[in-house]
Amino acid sequence: MAKGLGEKTWLIPDGFLPIHSTGDFPSHEAICVLNTGDADAHLNICFYFEDRDPMTDFEFVCGSNRTQHIRLDRLKDKNGNGVPTGVPYAIKVCSDVEIVVQHSRMDTTQPAMTLMTTMAHPIK
Repeated sequence: MAKGLGEKTWLIPDGFLPIHSTGDFPSHEAICVLNTGDADAHLNICFYFEDRDPMTDFEFVCGSNRTQHIRLDRLKDKNGNGVPTGVPYAIKVCSDVEIVVQHSRMDTTQPAMTLMTTMAHPIK
């Protein structure tokens, strides 16, 4: 099996899902995962907050030699809980194989939409 590129742990310090959007296109964020290896990547996603305990039971699989765009406004944990809106958070993405992670935000809280994207910070 060929080892994939990247790292197993990635950090995203700035996350936020707005409560309201304008128009028909909802504001959202996505964790964009690239798995260049020959094994599926089993992800555990943890959300950290300023004023509450972390949410830790979010799981996702990115297939081998695939990419996945994980919409955070649609992501549910094992108990059916979603990522809260209107609350700042940070994200830790852990994988059992090497992956590459990027974070994107589509802000439609105003008629002029904004797209922001950045590479997550890899932990060796």
